[in-house]
Amino acid sequence: MYATGYRCFACAGAQSLDFAGSVCPRCGGNLDITYDYSAAARAIGAGFGNGRRDLFRYHPLLPLKKPAEPFPLRVGGTPLYAAGRLGGEAGLRNLWLKDETVNPSASLKDRASAVAVSRAIETGAGTVATASTGNAGSSLACVAAALGLRAVVFVPAGAPVAKLTQLLSYGASVLAVRGNYDEAFDVCLAACAEFGWFNRSTGFNPYTREGKKTCAFEIWEDLGGQVPDRVVVPTGDGNILSAVWKGWVELKAVGLTDRLPRIDCAQSESSAAICRTVRRLRRRDDPVSDWSAVNVDEVQASTLADSISVGRPRDGLAAVRAVIQSGGAAITVPDTEILAAIPEMARLTGVFAEPAAAAPWAAVKHLTREGQLGADEIVVCLVTGNGLKDVAHAGQAAGRPMLIEPSLAAVKNVLPAAVSG
Repeated sequence: MYATGYRCFACAGAQSLDFAGSVCPRCGGNLDITYDYSAAARAIGAGFGNGRRDLFRYHPLLPLKKPAEPFPLRVGGTPLYAAGRLGGEAGLRNLWLKDETVNPSASLKDRASAVAVSRAIETGAGTVATASTGNAGSSLACVAAALGLRAVVFVPAGAPVAKLTQLLSYGASVLAVRGNYDEAFDVCLAACAEFGWFNRSTGFNPYTREGKKTCAFEIWEDLGGQVPDRVVVPTGDGNILSAVWKGWVELKAVGLTDRLPRIDCAQSESSAAICRTVRRLRRRDDPVSDWSAVNVDEVQASTLADSISVGRPRDGLAAVRAVIQSGGAAITVPDTEILAAIPEMARLTGVFAEPAAAAPWAAVKHLTREGQLGADEIVVCLVTGNGLKDVAHAGQAAGRPMLIEPSLAAVKNVLPAAVSG
């Protein structure tokens, strides 16, 4: 294992690898796991080639002693699709979709859960818990069930039915909190402290970022070692965004690439805490020199894209830093455009996204309208969750079936083009 310790995103305070906490003991900031990149580079060589097809193929850059052999689920190894017809709608010639919907619980969050639960097993934990708007919880429940651990999940009472059904089917203890995600998060923190449960919550447990960063490694491999110009990330808590940036930074640190992409933050106008903070900082005359002095905005989140509906981003500072350091854009789009992006993506690529996962495509169209995106730029949109997780909202944009009588005449009437073929 090449992990060496922890460093705080805010105050840069360092902790050794045997540190038992989850946040900085000095300032309470989120922690980043550090590595001996020279040693990791020697282990990796010219690429990742240990024969595995899942995310554990990147073991030199994971903070685990040894992952389960074999891991009971295949997490990672998801496809990167060329999206020529979809890109053509915005005048783009090099659009790609990283399809995370094929993970075991149908979302990118499985990457975080695979690493975090593996860490829980290393610590001897028997119960793992998380706060979630749905996807992180169903992911934890899925992975915990496969590995034989008990899962406790705190969700807002208004979480989508499909995600609640997943959670309950996996056997998790599901506690629906009468409140929003931020309130569920606080209750989860208190319960884990009281009962000694392993807390997998996003933006609290640094191991979640380690799993999610492997998405960047796969994009690099699938593009043949090429670095895209932009990776567009749907953003709520900010953990996926900070993880994707870390993945690219680490590829450069071990000598596999000499350049980095821009990481673009895609948010709903109704849940835009991170975008607002980025814009505020960029209006300053001088660059940020002391990140511990930066406060991330809080908002009253009300977007229908539940997976990115966060008022108080728990990994906000790391995400803001990633956008600014990468030179990425902070893009907000209305919920109407997010909904419209769902059927457009499905009809032109065959990839069915939940609302949050469609936000990057809506953001890309916004960038092209504003003239901020070149036609030949290589752009990757992260499709983080399957549309079946929230069919109620996807159905609003998809339309209704045509009701007909059981006759050929009725078919000809509604589909006249079908007659000529």
